[in-house]
Amino acid sequence: MRMRKHLCGDPGRIERIARRLAALAIALPAAPYAISPAMAEDRAPEAGGSPEEIVITASKRSESLQSAPLSVTALTGDQLSEHQVTSLDDYVKMLPSVSYQSFGPGQSQVNFRGITTGGDGVAVGPLPTVGVYVDETPVTTIYQALDIHTYDMARIEALSGPQGTLYGASSLSGTLRLITNKPVIGKWEGGVDDGGSKYGPGDVGGSFEGFLNVPINDRMAARVMAFVEHDGGYINNTPVNRTYQRPTGNPTSPSNCPPTYPQVTCAPLTVNNNRFAEDNFNAVDSYGGRAQLKVDLNENWTLTPALFVQNQLARGTFMFDPNAGDLNVHDFTRDFNRDDWELASLTLQGKVSDWDLSYNGSYLSRRVDNVSDYSYFVVGYDSYVGYTYLKDSLGRDIDPTQLVHTYDQYLKQSHELRFSSPADRRLRLTTGAYFQRQIDRHVADYRVLGLANAVNAFSPSTPGAPPDDVFYTDARRVDRDYALFAEGSFDITQQLTLIAGVRGFVAYNTLGGWSGGTFALSNVAPALGCPPATATVTNCPDINKSYRETGETHKLELKWQVDPAKMLYFIYSTGFRPGGNNRDAFAIGQEQKVPPFQADTLSNYEVGWKTSWLDRTLYVNGALFWEEWDKTQYSLPGILGIYYTLNAGHARSQGIESQVTWKATRHTTLSANGTWLVSRLTTPFCDQVNGCDPANGGALFAPAGTQLPITPKLKLNGTARYKFEVGHYDGYVQGGVNFQSSTTSQLRTDWEVLVGPTPSFTTFDLSGGLSVDRYSVTAYLNNMFDRRGILSKNSFCVPNICGPYERLYPTRPQEFGLKVGYKF
Repeated sequence: MRMRKHLCGDPGRIERIARRLAALAIALPAAPYAISPAMAEDRAPEAGGSPEEIVITASKRSESLQSAPLSVTALTGDQLSEHQVTSLDDYVKMLPSVSYQSFGPGQSQVNFRGITTGGDGVAVGPLPTVGVYVDETPVTTIYQALDIHTYDMARIEALSGPQGTLYGASSLSGTLRLITNKPVIGKWEGGVDDGGSKYGPGDVGGSFEGFLNVPINDRMAARVMAFVEHDGGYINNTPVNRTYQRPTGNPTSPSNCPPTYPQVTCAPLTVNNNRFAEDNFNAVDSYGGRAQLKVDLNENWTLTPALFVQNQLARGTFMFDPNAGDLNVHDFTRDFNRDDWELASLTLQGKVSDWDLSYNGSYLSRRVDNVSDYSYFVVGYDSYVGYTYLKDSLGRDIDPTQLVHTYDQYLKQSHELRFSSPADRRLRLTTGAYFQRQIDRHVADYRVLGLANAVNAFSPSTPGAPPDDVFYTDARRVDRDYALFAEGSFDITQQLTLIAGVRGFVAYNTLGGWSGGTFALSNVAPALGCPPATATVTNCPDINKSYRETGETHKLELKWQVDPAKMLYFIYSTGFRPGGNNRDAFAIGQEQKVPPFQADTLSNYEVGWKTSWLDRTLYVNGALFWEEWDKTQYSLPGILGIYYTLNAGHARSQGIESQVTWKATRHTTLSANGTWLVSRLTTPFCDQVNGCDPANGGALFAPAGTQLPITPKLKLNGTARYKFEVGHYDGYVQGGVNFQSSTTSQLRTDWEVLVGPTPSFTTFDLSGGLSVDRYSVTAYLNNMFDRRGILSKNSFCVPNICGPYERLYPTRPQEFGLKVGYKF
């Protein structure tokens, strides 16, 4: 019996009441006001600190959260600790404007305000719509956001809306900034935290984390952080027998042959996954650390080198198969995802006359090695004549089950030089230059183990590729960005400030290498001058493309400080995402040549407010937004399931963001955050060559008004925290609620019918703790009623083939944990 049965008599009733209270807390204040909280500083403030005390750097200057005229949500270091936040999954649920699609740790695509088509996350495809930064360093990779361990963080800033003026490409819909705690000169401090946890329907886990700040002399200090963590698994790979139909092309037709091919013989083959079956097989092991050195060169100049290292091995899969049962799958390989990376950065800050100068240079190296089950692709295609019928030279059956192995090696360097005029002047200016170069060497091989020994295979091994590869990709993608930018603020009066910015950019992208199988090689070899008899994927590459574009993005803003406790602002801003190249594809009698896709742009119109009431015990912040998304980039599969990217038309997102924080008593703090939005196509999405009319060979994939996928219309979270004293002990009890409405899964309406939407869900969290002197102990129960919220749905291949075998990415199940800490 699940723990929730022991917690209360009617959890469903409590859930309904809590959901209504959370919605009411958002809706009532949002009528006159609404979101964009934040709590910041390079060192986190105390829990419950007021927004005026919180300093953020979202606009590249230090300013109070309540004074910053933009929609920014900040989670302080204390909030991250109080909510047991260690990874992207944890903090995204606390950011109402942020949604994501994921396959597991290190395999997520993030978006703000519904700006997504669900077609991102393709190596040879669009760049992300969200920029990710660690301090001043961009760490956005071509796809799959870094899953950064968040221990010893000062705060996380989530900047909603296009941030193209100061943050450039890949900040189309917003920017995520993870701000670390910096070295402190002249102060010894440190801490350790040791914790253990257990998933209700899963396994045990644990972590050990620590940090140390060391003053070296009166001009230098170092800060180091290290962690090791084991997350228990909760997905079961259960044993199953699977029978493949194997049409051979012979003239007889037994009764068990698929009716589609009555002219062939079927020789079904039954296989099992017994050697891979395992309970709770999706455990994760992570370790890493961060080292920073602060050197005051003199009174005006500071140098801060930093090194961040993280290694993670995630076993199994983090999506379950509803056909196999709750939290169960039937996988026929040993799935894993290994994600290792190092980030080195150097920041120089100083003064040139009375202007501030800041330089940041960085180098990121990341390797992602992934093996995933691909057997349902074979199930989807097992009625194709000859595709699954494999025999070796002795006539023995070869199991046609496929797996997919991908390897991505990311190399990224970036440089930014920025100048800022004095902050106390009536006219303030920030200007600078930016350059980045990022490389993704993407290898993907689709394997049938034993294929190299098959006789007369329908899809034989690809020459030059690893043995047993039925399809092979080895592509090298290089994205280069150059930009000049400037943003200025002018105080028209003491209450009224005009802000304007512009960024000019050049994007230059190249794509080279190989993608295809044996048939593609035989097709392109003569055209490329390769002798067919000796052509391989290495000596006859079929990809050599480049794309270049220039443009600008801009911003205009008006800030009105009504009085010291109330501020209103209006923003018109634009964002961009560069275009890029498509690879060609070949099959028997088919050829897919798609031109480059163009940049898409976002225009944002926003009215926001930041206010405090009741002698600064009640804070109500918010924003109304209207965003127009032009030339929407979308990736969809073509022949052989090979993805290509096109510009699908136009879309719109409009809604309201809201945050309310109320210090109700000296001991009680209530907070609620929420976003309600509607994001839809404003033009029909049709066949790019033949249009919408089927009579002319066209097709209507999605009509105008179709909801954009992945993002819920309503996302809410709320927290109630009560602090108390018991003798010498300081204690607290905290309850949290998270609600998300249903989402669609596919942009194409014919595919959405096959896959279907995700249902709405609500989860509850409970925690409490005691501290005395330098010691603390915390207990928590996350997802206390073990609700199975579905965050996204994914299929192995094209939904019209693999849709019946969809996988569901759930919220983590009920988790109980205990953590003990010591700080000095």
